[in-house]
Amino acid sequence: MFFFINLNKMFFIFILFFSTLISISSNSWLGCWIGLEINLLSFIPLISNSNNLLSSEGSLKYFLVQSIASINLLFYILLNMMFMKMFEMNNFMSIMMNSSLFMKMGSAPFHWWFPNIIDGLSWFNNFLLMSWQKISPIILLSYYFNKNFLIIIIIMNAIIGAIGGLNQTSLRKLMAFSSINNLSWMLSSIMISENLWIFYFVFYCMLISIMCFMFYMLNLYFINQLFFINFNYLIKLNLLINFLSLGGLPPFIGFFPKWIIINSLLNNNLILINFILIMSSLIMLFFYIRIIYSSFMFNYLKLKWINNYIKNKMFYSLNTMSMMSILGLILSTFFFM
Repeated sequence: MFFFINLNKMFFIFILFFSTLISISSNSWLGCWIGLEINLLSFIPLISNSNNLLSSEGSLKYFLVQSIASINLLFYILLNMMFMKMFEMNNFMSIMMNSSLFMKMGSAPFHWWFPNIIDGLSWFNNFLLMSWQKISPIILLSYYFNKNFLIIIIIMNAIIGAIGGLNQTSLRKLMAFSSINNLSWMLSSIMISENLWIFYFVFYCMLISIMCFMFYMLNLYFINQLFFINFNYLIKLNLLINFLSLGGLPPFIGFFPKWIIINSLLNNNLILINFILIMSSLIMLFFYIRIIYSSFMFNYLKLKWINNYIKNKMFYSLNTMSMMSILGLILSTFFFM
């Protein structure tokens, strides 16, 4: 039975990837919309679980939100085709189509569904929702965006993602607001160049995958588990390195793509966005450091009946990825020579 469940999940993952390729390779808006709908219908079976009420509730919320966004997108695509020659109406349609895509990717101010759904999913589904599910909406956004409206959304993502994570105790919600904050960097990069977005997105997916994999192997879902579970200090050091790298602290690899985006924004005279993105990253680093500092320094109870077990090969792979994160400053230094 377990084999067939995994086989079904592999089938839906294949359809998920295939639907994204349909969306980004289509030459018409209707084909892009069809790809988004196939993506929705393939992701729902992955996140639904009859044995978990939070997962079932999350799949229903995700279906309703994505359906509303898809209906709005299709409606404004048809209206945009009708009023193509009217500039004022065309400008309005671009804003409304962008809003539908922002809702699909979980961007602020349409982010209200994103942390609630993530809080009921497994770490693997969290990784898919925070990474792969953003590809189609962002690439479709790059085809047709309103620059002034996009700048407002970037600022809102940076501020809400930074402030929203300050009072969170759930690691999944914390990663959700971290994803919202990183979305502001992605939207800034897509406004400049699609290649720059791909570059940032690859690094972001690498860091997110490391974090989700570590939380899955350690069975971590809340911040207080970092204090009370008897960890090896090397594991805590890996958490420290990857948290700081995700926040963009310089000598780590996560600073490398942010550094390039900062330079690109300065070259395009977008100083206000640059300032807000840097300040929001400092707030993100504040609560990352607060979590790690507490887990290192607090006198926590060593609960002997809790045994966190990690296979040696996986533990060595985590150490290798953390070493790659430490060598980020050397990589970035050679890149700008």
